[in-house]
Amino acid sequence: MTKSLPKLVLSSSRDIPFSQLVLSQKNVRRVKAGLSIEDLADDIYRRTLLQSLNVRAVLDENGRETGQFEVPAGGRRFRALELLVKSKRMAKDQLVPCVVREGGIAEEDSLAENVMREGLHPLDQFRAFSALVEAGLSEEDIAARFFVSVSTVRQRLRLASVAPSLLDVYSGDGMTLEQLMAFSVTDNHARQEQVWEQVNQGQHVPAYHIRRLLTEQAIAASDRRVRFIGIDAYTEAGGYVMRDLFSSEEDGWLQDPALVELLVNEKLNDAAQEIGAEGWKWVEAAIDLPYGCERGKRRIVGSTIPLTDAEQARLDALVEEYDAIGEQYRDGCDLPDEIDARLTEIDAELTLLTSRPVVYEPEEMARAGVFVSLAHDGRLRTDRGYVRLEDEPDIEDQGTSVDAEAAAHASCPAISAGGPVQDEHQGDDEDDTIRPLPDRLVSELTAVRTVALRNALAQDPQAAFIAVLHALTLSVFRSHGTHGCVQIGVTQAWLGNVAPDLRETPWSLAIQERHEQWAARLPDEPGALWDALAALSHDEQMALLAHCVSLGVNALFEPVKGYGGQNSAHGIACRIAAADALAAVVGLDMTEAGWEPTVDNYLGRVTKPRIIEAVREARGNATAVLIEHLKKGDMAREAERLLEGTGWLPEPLRLPVIELAEHEAPDTVLPDFLDEEDGEFDPLAIAAE
Repeated sequence: MTKSLPKLVLSSSRDIPFSQLVLSQKNVRRVKAGLSIEDLADDIYRRTLLQSLNVRAVLDENGRETGQFEVPAGGRRFRALELLVKSKRMAKDQLVPCVVREGGIAEEDSLAENVMREGLHPLDQFRAFSALVEAGLSEEDIAARFFVSVSTVRQRLRLASVAPSLLDVYSGDGMTLEQLMAFSVTDNHARQEQVWEQVNQGQHVPAYHIRRLLTEQAIAASDRRVRFIGIDAYTEAGGYVMRDLFSSEEDGWLQDPALVELLVNEKLNDAAQEIGAEGWKWVEAAIDLPYGCERGKRRIVGSTIPLTDAEQARLDALVEEYDAIGEQYRDGCDLPDEIDARLTEIDAELTLLTSRPVVYEPEEMARAGVFVSLAHDGRLRTDRGYVRLEDEPDIEDQGTSVDAEAAAHASCPAISAGGPVQDEHQGDDEDDTIRPLPDRLVSELTAVRTVALRNALAQDPQAAFIAVLHALTLSVFRSHGTHGCVQIGVTQAWLGNVAPDLRETPWSLAIQERHEQWAARLPDEPGALWDALAALSHDEQMALLAHCVSLGVNALFEPVKGYGGQNSAHGIACRIAAADALAAVVGLDMTEAGWEPTVDNYLGRVTKPRIIEAVREARGNATAVLIEHLKKGDMAREAERLLEGTGWLPEPLRLPVIELAEHEAPDTVLPDFLDEEDGEFDPLAIAAE
């Protein structure tokens, strides 16, 4: 016969005047946490006490009750009641509902009350908040009554946009709160359930990945196009912005890409019209302009409008005031608010005074143009003053003779060979008049001088270095003008729109900035340029040389088709091999340079086996198996997440390992992606890949 368990006997409860209660020293809570005592007192005053105190009778040394009761569990409620008494909002002898404990250990009761209780589940909180809203309370009222932020209330109420089936999954601990909150980015329950069905097959999926799947057709508010037009302009035009529980008013996803493109193009066109009204011959505007669109065009240099005497005096006064404040507070102490505000005002005024507008000559503007595009941060990028080769002034049309041009450029040595062609022996029978030398004789003499000059230059390495630098600088910075005598130049490969956003990559921006800095320092006239180059320090000469040479690098693979393709393909393969050797020398690591595989730049443009192989190389076979069942688009997006931070690179971007034999020709070492197993290069196979 089974022995029956003893029946539970609950502790008795009674109302005890507050004046007979004392806080026990056996309460285990020592560290302040949660709601403040003041807030709890306000809540009890509004709602009364919702939970009884746990008390024990205080005994004297003989074990008899003294009439006092200590509170080992419920100390925060006791202190809140005590605060109400002190603030005259509750009587000292107010009866307080208490549970009177007799057995057990006081510390255990205190620990159990704090450990065994559990905070309200967010889903229950959402349902409770929803019920209060239906009862007529505002979000602000709910936040004030429960001492939470209004944003917390709004976040919980936002869960109403999540499909009921997903709420059930969450309540059964099938997903995390962050994952559930990510689904609130859209009200489309069918799409939410579709995405959950897609992601819950694998390992834990971060919230940002769910959010990305739900917004893959939308444009993020951080996109440069959105920054350019502004979210307000988009919403005023009728566009809808999706936001989830993580989003602020400045965040979100714009659901109408076509409307975004329309607004961007309209604003770009307005900007182009405004700039064109300045007097430029042409304005070329686009979200993205081709890389190298400035190549082969001369850039005119404007002049900065000087400060007036009054503006200069104001500038000097502001600088003096700024320096005085800096001297006064140089000890590093915190600045008073009024001083900090004054410094902000000074900075703003200094910016206005020092950012002087640039003006151009009207006749130069009439033949030059402007490139307008969007920078990476959404600002309008305006590059003024480019003259196309066909717009360069024609010397004959201006009535300028060759002799006049030579006189204008007297610093450029030139040999006059004008006039009719002369017979080299014709002068024997003529008078003593000195006539121009015959062309043939001039050619012979200059040929002799050329050979002698070559020999002299070969014996002067420093002069040879300056000559090469002079030729390269003319080729890079003055490609529209007269070249020097050393027939060396930089041929820049046309990259155009081969890759998206090429002009806005960090590498392109760095090249452009460096190029403009050098262009501002170098004189236009070739003779003066030689002197300027010779005056540079050795480090500056080497830096300029490196910049000029770098613009001639061509590591571009170009598919070859048609007749003669194999010969051209061999040349391309040799070029790629040389580029690999150069990358090894400079130690170019594309991962450290900032490149990562994404759906747009790689994963969405290769086959599924390529995607799986990439994940296998970076994360191992066990991870690669998890995405084999996905469709191509889903697989690419999941692979992007898995490859993030791994440093994986596709083969054309990897740092090559070049091992040349002592007498082996460099062009025989080809990268694997160009070197087929049969030893022959197949451009069509590569193009298909």
